[in-house]
Amino acid sequence: MAYQTINPATGTVEMRFDTISDATLDDALATARTAFESDWRRRSIDERATIVRRAAALMREEAPRLAALVVREMGKLLAQAEGEVALSASILDYYADHAAHYLKPERIAEREGASVHRLPIGVILGVEPWNFPYYQLARVAGPQLMVGNVLMVKHAGSVPQCAAAFEDLMRRAGAPDGVYTNIYASTDQVARLIEDPRIAGVTVTGSERAGAAVAAQAGKNLKKSVMELGGSDPLIVLPDAPFETTLDNIMWGRMNNTGQSCVASKRIIVVGAERAAAFLDAIIERMAALVPGDPMDAATTLGPLSSEDAVEHILDQIRRAEAAGAVIRLGGHRLNRPGFYVEATVLTDIDEANPIYREELFGPVISFYAAADEAEALKIANAVPFGLGGSVFTADLARGEQVALAIESGMAFVNNPTWTAPELPFGGTKNSGYGRELSELGFGEFVNAKLIAVSPVGAPPPGVAQAG
Repeated sequence: MAYQTINPATGTVEMRFDTISDATLDDALATARTAFESDWRRRSIDERATIVRRAAALMREEAPRLAALVVREMGKLLAQAEGEVALSASILDYYADHAAHYLKPERIAEREGASVHRLPIGVILGVEPWNFPYYQLARVAGPQLMVGNVLMVKHAGSVPQCAAAFEDLMRRAGAPDGVYTNIYASTDQVARLIEDPRIAGVTVTGSERAGAAVAAQAGKNLKKSVMELGGSDPLIVLPDAPFETTLDNIMWGRMNNTGQSCVASKRIIVVGAERAAAFLDAIIERMAALVPGDPMDAATTLGPLSSEDAVEHILDQIRRAEAAGAVIRLGGHRLNRPGFYVEATVLTDIDEANPIYREELFGPVISFYAAADEAEALKIANAVPFGLGGSVFTADLARGEQVALAIESGMAFVNNPTWTAPELPFGGTKNSGYGRELSELGFGEFVNAKLIAVSPVGAPPPGVAQAG
Protein backbone atom coordinates (compact mmCIF):
# COMPACT_ATOMS: atom_id res chain seq x y z
CA MET A 1 0.00 0.00 0.00
CA ALA A 2 1.38 3.41 -0.99
CA TYR A 3 1.37 6.24 1.54
CA GLN A 4 1.61 9.45 -0.43
CA THR A 5 0.18 12.94 -0.70
CA ILE A 6 -1.36 13.54 -4.14
CA ASN A 7 -2.91 16.99 -4.34
CA PRO A 8 -6.44 16.37 -5.71
CA ALA A 9 -6.62 19.89 -7.16
CA THR A 10 -3.58 19.28 -9.38
CA GLY A 11 -3.01 15.53 -9.51
CA THR A 12 0.60 16.10 -8.44
CA VAL A 13 2.44 13.75 -6.08
CA GLU A 14 3.84 16.01 -3.34
CA MET A 15 5.24 13.61 -0.74
CA ARG A 16 5.78 9.88 -0.20
CA PHE A 17 6.20 7.84 2.98
CA ASP A 18 7.68 4.38 3.52
CA THR A 19 5.52 1.55 4.81
CA ILE A 20 6.53 0.51 8.31
CA SER A 21 8.87 -2.49 8.57
CA ASP A 22 7.68 -5.65 10.30
CA ALA A 23 10.31 -5.23 13.02
CA THR A 24 9.37 -1.62 13.70
CA LEU A 25 5.69 -2.54 13.76
CA ASP A 26 6.34 -5.26 16.32
CA ASP A 27 8.29 -2.80 18.45
CA ALA A 28 5.41 -0.30 18.21
CA LEU A 29 2.91 -2.93 19.34
CA ALA A 30 5.13 -3.92 22.24
CA THR A 31 5.44 -0.28 23.27
CA ALA A 32 1.67 0.18 23.07
CA ARG A 33 1.01 -2.89 25.19
CA THR A 34 3.54 -1.76 27.80
CA ALA A 35 2.04 1.74 27.84
CA PHE A 36 -1.38 0.25 28.52
CA GLU A 37 -0.31 -2.20 31.20
CA SER A 38 2.15 -0.10 33.16
CA ASP A 39 0.97 3.47 32.62
CA TRP A 40 -2.16 4.63 30.82
CA ARG A 41 -4.76 2.34 32.38
CA ARG A 42 -3.39 3.24 35.82
CA ARG A 43 -3.74 7.00 35.39
CA SER A 44 -6.67 8.82 36.91
CA ILE A 45 -9.47 10.10 34.71
CA ASP A 46 -8.35 13.65 35.44
CA GLU A 47 -4.80 12.88 34.31
CA ARG A 48 -6.01 11.41 31.04
CA ALA A 49 -8.46 14.28 30.55
CA THR A 50 -5.69 16.86 30.92
CA ILE A 51 -3.84 15.35 27.97
CA VAL A 52 -6.92 14.90 25.78
CA ARG A 53 -8.05 18.49 26.47
CA ARG A 54 -4.59 19.76 25.61
CA ALA A 55 -4.75 17.94 22.27
CA ALA A 56 -8.09 19.65 21.58
CA ALA A 57 -6.60 23.03 22.47
CA LEU A 58 -3.65 22.44 20.14
CA MET A 59 -6.05 21.58 17.33
CA ARG A 60 -7.80 24.90 17.75
CA GLU A 61 -4.55 26.84 18.05
CA GLU A 62 -3.16 25.25 14.90
CA ALA A 63 -6.42 25.07 12.92
CA PRO A 64 -5.15 26.94 9.82
CA ARG A 65 -2.20 24.57 9.39
CA LEU A 66 -4.24 21.45 10.08
CA ALA A 67 -7.05 22.50 7.75
CA ALA A 68 -4.58 23.27 4.95
CA LEU A 69 -3.25 19.71 5.24
CA VAL A 70 -6.75 18.32 4.72
CA VAL A 71 -7.21 20.49 1.63
CA ARG A 72 -3.85 19.42 0.23
CA GLU A 73 -4.32 15.71 0.83
CA MET A 74 -7.99 15.04 0.04
CA GLY A 75 -9.33 18.20 -1.60
CA LYS A 76 -11.89 19.36 0.96
CA LEU A 77 -12.98 22.99 0.60
CA LEU A 78 -11.04 25.14 3.07
CA ALA A 79 -14.05 26.32 5.11
CA GLN A 80 -15.22 22.72 5.47
CA ALA A 81 -11.73 21.61 6.49
CA GLU A 82 -11.69 24.29 9.18
CA GLY A 83 -15.09 23.03 10.34
CA GLU A 84 -13.73 19.49 10.57
CA VAL A 85 -10.85 20.63 12.78
CA ALA A 86 -13.28 22.41 15.11
CA LEU A 87 -15.60 19.37 15.23
CA SER A 88 -12.68 17.06 16.01
CA ALA A 89 -11.50 19.25 18.86
CA SER A 90 -15.03 19.36 20.28
CA ILE A 91 -15.16 15.54 20.31
CA LEU A 92 -11.93 15.34 22.32
CA ASP A 93 -13.26 17.91 24.79
CA TYR A 94 -16.59 16.10 25.05
CA TYR A 95 -15.00 12.88 26.24
CA ALA A 96 -12.57 14.66 28.54
CA ASP A 97 -15.58 16.39 30.13
CA HIS A 98 -17.89 13.36 30.34
CA ALA A 99 -15.59 10.43 31.06
CA ALA A 100 -15.91 10.65 34.84
CA HIS A 101 -19.68 10.39 34.57
CA TYR A 102 -19.57 7.56 32.01
CA LEU A 103 -17.07 5.59 34.10
CA LYS A 104 -18.94 5.93 37.37
CA PRO A 105 -19.79 2.43 38.65
CA GLU A 106 -23.44 1.56 38.03
CA ARG A 107 -25.22 0.13 41.05
CA ILE A 108 -27.71 -2.66 40.44
CA ALA A 109 -30.81 -1.66 42.35
CA GLU A 110 -32.23 -5.17 42.65
CA ARG A 111 -29.09 -6.59 44.27
CA GLU A 112 -27.43 -4.88 47.21
CA GLY A 113 -23.65 -4.78 46.86
CA ALA A 114 -23.68 -5.44 43.11
CA SER A 115 -22.29 -2.97 40.57
CA VAL A 116 -20.95 -2.79 37.02
CA HIS A 117 -17.58 -1.16 36.36
CA ARG A 118 -16.39 -0.16 32.88
CA LEU A 119 -12.74 -1.07 32.57
CA PRO A 120 -10.30 -0.71 29.64
CA ILE A 121 -9.35 -3.83 27.68
CA GLY A 122 -6.02 -2.98 26.04
CA VAL A 123 -4.65 -2.00 22.65
CA ILE A 124 -7.34 -1.07 20.11
CA LEU A 125 -6.51 -1.13 16.39
CA GLY A 126 -8.21 1.53 14.28
CA VAL A 127 -8.46 1.36 10.48
CA GLU A 128 -9.67 4.73 9.21
CA PRO A 129 -10.62 6.37 5.86
CA TRP A 130 -9.50 9.53 4.10
CA ASN A 131 -12.70 11.56 3.78
CA PHE A 132 -12.65 13.20 7.25
CA PRO A 133 -8.99 12.76 8.20
CA TYR A 134 -9.16 14.24 11.72
CA TYR A 135 -12.79 13.57 12.64
CA GLN A 136 -12.42 9.84 11.98
CA LEU A 137 -9.47 9.78 14.38
CA ALA A 138 -10.99 11.99 17.07
CA ARG A 139 -14.17 9.97 17.38
CA VAL A 140 -12.06 6.90 18.17
CA ALA A 141 -9.31 8.59 20.19
CA GLY A 142 -11.65 10.60 22.43
CA PRO A 143 -13.56 7.71 24.01
CA GLN A 144 -10.83 5.07 23.86
CA LEU A 145 -8.10 7.16 25.44
CA MET A 146 -10.42 8.44 28.13
CA VAL A 147 -11.63 4.96 29.07
CA GLY A 148 -7.98 3.93 29.47
CA ASN A 149 -7.35 1.96 26.28
CA VAL A 150 -4.44 2.80 23.95
CA LEU A 151 -4.61 3.09 20.17
CA MET A 152 -2.71 1.96 17.12
CA VAL A 153 -4.14 3.58 13.98
CA LYS A 154 -3.67 2.67 10.35
CA HIS A 155 -5.00 5.68 8.43
CA ALA A 156 -5.75 5.84 4.70
CA GLY A 157 -2.77 5.85 2.37
CA SER A 158 -3.81 9.15 0.80
CA VAL A 159 -3.72 11.24 4.01
CA PRO A 160 -0.35 10.40 5.59
CA GLN A 161 0.45 13.96 6.65
CA CYS A 162 -2.90 14.34 8.42
CA ALA A 163 -2.27 11.01 10.16
CA ALA A 164 1.16 12.13 11.33
CA ALA A 165 -0.15 15.53 12.40
CA PHE A 166 -2.77 13.97 14.70
CA GLU A 167 -0.20 11.67 16.29
CA ASP A 168 2.07 14.67 16.80
CA LEU A 169 -0.76 16.57 18.52
CA MET A 170 -1.22 13.71 20.96
CA ARG A 171 2.51 13.52 21.66
CA ARG A 172 2.85 17.26 22.26
CA ALA A 173 -0.26 17.19 24.45
CA GLY A 174 1.60 14.84 26.76
CA ALA A 175 0.53 11.33 25.71
CA PRO A 176 3.31 8.86 26.61
CA ASP A 177 4.92 6.72 23.91
CA GLY A 178 2.56 3.95 22.86
CA VAL A 179 -0.68 5.61 23.93
CA TYR A 180 -1.47 6.83 20.41
CA THR A 181 0.56 5.34 17.55
CA ASN A 182 0.17 6.09 13.85
CA ILE A 183 1.36 3.24 11.61
CA TYR A 184 1.92 3.31 7.86
CA ALA A 185 1.02 -0.36 7.63
CA SER A 186 0.20 -2.63 4.69
CA THR A 187 -2.96 -4.69 4.41
CA ASP A 188 -1.01 -7.84 5.27
CA GLN A 189 0.49 -6.15 8.33
CA VAL A 190 -2.97 -5.11 9.52
CA ALA A 191 -4.10 -8.72 9.16
CA ARG A 192 -1.17 -9.89 11.29
CA LEU A 193 -1.99 -7.30 13.94
CA ILE A 194 -5.55 -8.58 14.20
CA GLU A 195 -4.17 -12.09 14.75
CA ASP A 196 -1.83 -10.87 17.49
CA PRO A 197 -3.14 -11.55 21.02
CA ARG A 198 -1.83 -8.15 22.14
CA ILE A 199 -4.57 -6.45 20.08
CA ALA A 200 -7.80 -6.41 22.09
CA GLY A 201 -10.28 -5.00 19.58
CA VAL A 202 -10.63 -3.52 16.10
CA THR A 203 -12.62 -0.59 14.78
CA VAL A 204 -13.02 0.10 11.06
CA THR A 205 -14.56 2.94 9.09
CA GLY A 206 -14.54 2.18 5.38
CA SER A 207 -16.04 0.14 2.59
CA GLU A 208 -18.25 -2.93 2.89
CA ARG A 209 -15.48 -5.10 1.46
CA ALA A 210 -12.84 -3.89 3.89
CA GLY A 211 -15.24 -4.10 6.82
CA ALA A 212 -16.33 -7.63 5.98
CA ALA A 213 -12.73 -8.84 5.71
CA VAL A 214 -11.67 -7.29 9.02
CA ALA A 215 -14.85 -8.36 10.82
CA ALA A 216 -14.38 -11.96 9.71
CA GLN A 217 -10.78 -12.01 10.92
CA ALA A 218 -11.62 -10.32 14.21
CA GLY A 219 -14.46 -12.74 14.78
CA LYS A 220 -12.24 -15.71 14.06
CA ASN A 221 -9.94 -14.43 16.79
CA LEU A 222 -12.84 -13.72 19.19
CA LYS A 223 -12.12 -10.00 19.24
CA LYS A 224 -14.69 -7.26 19.55
CA SER A 225 -15.08 -5.11 16.44
CA VAL A 226 -17.01 -2.01 15.44
CA MET A 227 -17.84 -1.43 11.77
CA GLU A 228 -18.82 1.96 10.37
CA LEU A 229 -19.28 1.23 6.67
CA GLY A 230 -21.01 2.72 3.63
CA GLY A 231 -24.33 4.47 3.31
CA SER A 232 -26.83 5.62 0.71
CA ASP A 233 -28.92 7.92 2.84
CA PRO A 234 -32.42 8.86 1.70
CA LEU A 235 -33.76 12.38 2.13
CA ILE A 236 -37.57 12.34 2.00
CA VAL A 237 -39.47 15.55 1.29
CA LEU A 238 -43.11 15.38 2.42
CA PRO A 239 -45.75 17.60 0.75
CA ASP A 240 -45.82 20.21 3.54
CA ALA A 241 -42.05 20.78 3.75
CA PRO A 242 -41.04 24.45 3.26
CA PHE A 243 -39.42 24.84 -0.14
CA GLU A 244 -36.38 27.09 0.23
CA THR A 245 -35.01 25.83 3.54
CA THR A 246 -35.52 22.24 2.42
CA LEU A 247 -33.64 23.02 -0.78
CA ASP A 248 -30.79 24.54 1.25
CA ASN A 249 -30.61 21.38 3.32
CA ILE A 250 -30.67 19.15 0.25
CA MET A 251 -27.69 20.96 -1.22
CA TRP A 252 -25.72 20.91 2.02
CA GLY A 253 -26.63 17.30 2.74
CA ARG A 254 -25.50 16.13 -0.69
CA MET A 255 -22.59 18.41 -1.49
CA ASN A 256 -20.75 18.76 1.82
CA ASN A 257 -17.26 17.33 1.26
CA THR A 258 -18.11 17.19 -2.48
CA GLY A 259 -20.54 14.38 -1.68
CA GLN A 260 -17.79 12.16 -0.27
CA SER A 261 -19.44 11.31 3.01
CA CYS A 262 -21.00 8.05 4.17
CA VAL A 263 -23.94 10.04 5.59
CA ALA A 264 -24.42 12.33 2.60
CA SER A 265 -28.02 12.69 1.40
CA LYS A 266 -27.42 10.61 -1.71
CA ARG A 267 -31.03 9.90 -2.74
CA ILE A 268 -33.54 12.77 -2.83
CA ILE A 269 -37.14 11.48 -2.69
CA VAL A 270 -39.92 14.05 -3.12
CA VAL A 271 -43.56 13.13 -2.52
CA GLY A 272 -45.98 14.46 -5.16
CA ALA A 273 -45.39 14.89 -8.89
CA GLU A 274 -45.85 18.66 -9.00
CA ARG A 275 -43.59 19.34 -6.03
CA ALA A 276 -41.03 16.87 -7.33
CA ALA A 277 -40.86 18.76 -10.62
CA ALA A 278 -40.36 22.06 -8.79
CA PHE A 279 -37.64 20.64 -6.56
CA LEU A 280 -35.89 18.98 -9.50
CA ASP A 281 -35.73 22.25 -11.45
CA ALA A 282 -34.38 24.09 -8.41
CA ILE A 283 -31.81 21.39 -7.64
CA ILE A 284 -30.54 21.43 -11.23
CA GLU A 285 -30.24 25.22 -11.07
CA ARG A 286 -28.34 25.10 -7.77
CA MET A 287 -26.03 22.28 -8.90
CA ALA A 288 -25.30 24.05 -12.21
CA ALA A 289 -24.27 27.19 -10.30
CA LEU A 290 -21.51 25.44 -8.34
CA VAL A 291 -18.08 26.85 -9.16
CA PRO A 292 -15.15 24.43 -9.57
CA GLY A 293 -11.73 25.64 -8.57
CA ASP A 294 -8.92 25.61 -6.06
CA PRO A 295 -10.33 24.27 -2.76
CA MET A 296 -8.20 26.83 -0.89
CA ASP A 297 -10.11 29.64 -2.67
CA ALA A 298 -13.22 30.82 -0.79
CA ALA A 299 -14.96 31.39 -4.14
CA THR A 300 -14.80 27.68 -5.00
CA THR A 301 -17.99 25.74 -4.31
CA LEU A 302 -17.20 22.52 -6.21
CA GLY A 303 -13.99 20.87 -5.08
CA PRO A 304 -12.15 17.91 -6.53
CA LEU A 305 -12.73 14.29 -5.63
CA SER A 306 -10.07 12.67 -3.51
CA SER A 307 -8.30 10.60 -6.15
CA GLU A 308 -8.14 9.41 -9.73
CA ASP A 309 -9.71 6.12 -8.63
CA ALA A 310 -12.65 8.02 -7.13
CA VAL A 311 -13.18 9.87 -10.42
CA GLU A 312 -13.05 6.71 -12.51
CA HIS A 313 -15.39 4.85 -10.17
CA ILE A 314 -18.15 7.44 -10.10
CA LEU A 315 -17.95 8.06 -13.86
CA ASP A 316 -18.35 4.31 -14.38
CA GLN A 317 -21.42 4.33 -12.14
CA ILE A 318 -22.91 7.22 -14.15
CA ARG A 319 -22.28 5.39 -17.43
CA ARG A 320 -23.85 2.19 -16.13
CA ALA A 321 -26.81 4.12 -14.76
CA GLU A 322 -27.42 5.79 -18.11
CA ALA A 323 -27.07 2.48 -19.98
CA ALA A 324 -29.77 1.02 -17.71
CA GLY A 325 -32.23 3.84 -18.46
CA ALA A 326 -31.37 6.68 -16.08
CA VAL A 327 -31.53 10.20 -17.50
CA ILE A 328 -28.61 12.57 -16.93
CA ARG A 329 -30.32 15.90 -16.28
CA LEU A 330 -27.07 17.72 -15.55
CA GLY A 331 -23.36 16.96 -15.75
CA GLY A 332 -22.15 13.40 -15.98
CA HIS A 333 -18.61 14.07 -17.17
CA ARG A 334 -15.13 14.82 -15.97
CA LEU A 335 -14.23 18.49 -15.92
CA ASN A 336 -11.55 19.54 -18.41
CA ARG A 337 -8.98 20.82 -15.93
CA PRO A 338 -6.05 19.43 -13.94
CA GLY A 339 -6.91 17.42 -10.86
CA PHE A 340 -9.73 15.10 -9.94
CA TYR A 341 -12.85 17.10 -10.83
CA VAL A 342 -16.26 15.74 -11.88
CA GLU A 343 -19.21 17.84 -12.98
CA ALA A 344 -22.06 18.32 -10.52
CA THR A 345 -24.54 15.71 -11.75
CA VAL A 346 -28.27 15.02 -11.40
CA LEU A 347 -29.78 11.65 -12.37
CA THR A 348 -33.48 10.83 -12.71
CA ASP A 349 -35.66 7.94 -14.00
CA ILE A 350 -33.85 5.37 -11.90
CA ASP A 351 -35.90 2.19 -11.60
CA GLU A 352 -35.35 -0.90 -9.49
CA ALA A 353 -33.50 -2.68 -12.32
CA ASN A 354 -30.88 0.06 -12.49
CA PRO A 355 -27.62 -0.89 -10.74
CA ILE A 356 -27.33 2.47 -8.97
CA TYR A 357 -30.77 2.03 -7.42
CA ARG A 358 -28.97 0.06 -4.68
CA GLU A 359 -25.41 1.37 -4.96
CA GLU A 360 -23.67 4.13 -3.02
CA LEU A 361 -22.62 7.14 -5.10
CA PHE A 362 -19.60 8.79 -3.47
CA GLY A 363 -19.28 12.18 -5.12
CA PRO A 364 -21.18 15.20 -6.52
CA VAL A 365 -24.10 13.19 -7.91
CA ILE A 366 -27.75 13.46 -6.87
CA SER A 367 -30.11 10.56 -7.51
CA PHE A 368 -33.58 12.09 -7.70
CA TYR A 369 -36.87 10.23 -7.20
CA ALA A 370 -40.51 11.33 -7.36
CA ALA A 371 -42.82 9.30 -5.12
CA ALA A 372 -46.59 9.17 -5.42
CA ASP A 373 -47.09 9.04 -1.65
CA GLU A 374 -45.38 8.51 1.65
CA ALA A 375 -45.55 4.71 1.37
CA GLU A 376 -43.73 4.75 -1.96
CA ALA A 377 -41.16 7.16 -0.58
CA LEU A 378 -40.38 4.77 2.27
CA LYS A 379 -40.22 1.82 -0.13
CA ILE A 380 -37.56 3.64 -2.17
CA ALA A 381 -35.76 4.74 0.99
CA ASN A 382 -35.52 1.20 2.38
CA ALA A 383 -34.75 -0.62 -0.88
CA VAL A 384 -30.96 -0.38 -0.49
CA PRO A 385 -28.68 -2.75 1.43
CA PHE A 386 -27.41 0.18 3.51
CA GLY A 387 -28.90 1.54 6.70
CA LEU A 388 -26.68 4.32 7.99
CA GLY A 389 -28.71 7.55 8.10
CA GLY A 390 -31.75 9.23 6.64
CA SER A 391 -33.79 12.38 6.92
CA VAL A 392 -37.35 13.65 6.56
CA PHE A 393 -38.52 17.19 5.83
CA THR A 394 -41.98 18.29 6.93
CA ALA A 395 -43.85 21.01 8.79
CA ASP A 396 -45.52 18.32 10.94
CA LEU A 397 -42.84 17.33 13.46
CA ALA A 398 -44.81 14.44 14.93
CA ARG A 399 -45.41 13.02 11.47
CA GLY A 400 -41.78 13.54 10.59
CA GLU A 401 -40.70 11.54 13.61
CA GLN A 402 -42.96 8.66 12.61
CA VAL A 403 -41.57 8.60 9.08
CA ALA A 404 -38.03 8.82 10.46
CA LEU A 405 -38.73 5.78 12.64
CA ALA A 406 -39.86 3.88 9.55
CA ILE A 407 -36.57 4.46 7.72
CA GLU A 408 -34.36 1.39 8.16
CA SER A 409 -31.26 3.12 9.51
CA GLY A 410 -29.15 3.64 12.59
CA MET A 411 -29.81 7.39 12.52
CA ALA A 412 -32.60 9.58 11.15
CA PHE A 413 -33.07 13.34 11.33
CA VAL A 414 -36.16 15.50 10.89
CA ASN A 415 -35.67 18.79 9.01
CA ASN A 416 -31.88 18.39 8.77
CA PRO A 417 -29.70 16.01 6.78
CA THR A 418 -27.92 13.27 8.68
CA TRP A 419 -24.91 14.74 10.43
CA THR A 420 -22.77 14.25 13.50
CA ALA A 421 -22.02 15.82 16.87
CA PRO A 422 -20.09 14.57 19.92
CA GLU A 423 -23.26 13.90 21.93
CA LEU A 424 -25.11 12.01 19.14
CA PRO A 425 -24.51 8.27 18.70
CA PHE A 426 -23.20 7.48 15.21
CA GLY A 427 -23.66 4.15 13.43
CA GLY A 428 -25.84 2.06 11.18
CA THR A 429 -27.58 -1.19 10.51
CA LYS A 430 -27.78 -3.64 7.58
CA ASN A 431 -24.64 -3.43 5.41
CA SER A 432 -23.69 -0.12 7.00
CA GLY A 433 -22.15 -2.04 9.87
CA TYR A 434 -22.64 -2.41 13.60
CA GLY A 435 -21.62 -0.77 16.83
CA ARG A 436 -21.74 2.91 17.70
CA GLU A 437 -19.29 5.76 17.98
CA LEU A 438 -19.72 9.07 19.81
CA SER A 439 -21.98 9.82 22.79
CA GLU A 440 -22.10 7.43 25.76
CA LEU A 441 -22.81 4.51 23.41
CA GLY A 442 -19.47 4.97 21.67
CA PHE A 443 -17.74 5.14 25.02
CA GLY A 444 -18.89 1.65 25.92
CA GLU A 445 -17.87 -0.34 22.83
CA PHE A 446 -14.38 -1.43 23.95
CA VAL A 447 -14.72 -1.93 27.69
CA ASN A 448 -14.98 -4.80 30.09
CA ALA A 449 -18.36 -4.20 31.74
CA LYS A 450 -17.29 -6.01 34.87
CA LEU A 451 -19.72 -7.14 37.54
CA ILE A 452 -18.60 -6.79 41.14
CA ALA A 453 -20.97 -8.46 43.62
CA VAL A 454 -20.25 -7.97 47.32
CA SER A 455 -22.03 -10.12 49.93
CA PRO A 456 -21.99 -9.68 53.70
CA VAL A 457 -19.33 -11.46 55.78
CA GLY A 458 -20.51 -14.97 56.59
CA ALA A 459 -23.07 -15.12 53.76
CA PRO A 460 -24.12 -18.69 52.82
CA PRO A 461 -23.57 -20.07 49.30
CA PRO A 462 -26.16 -18.92 46.73
CA GLY A 463 -29.43 -20.76 47.15
CA VAL A 464 -28.62 -21.97 50.65
CA ALA A 465 -30.87 -20.57 53.34
CA GLN A 466 -29.21 -18.87 56.30
CA ALA A 467 -29.59 -21.00 59.46
CA GLY A 468 -31.98 -19.46 61.98
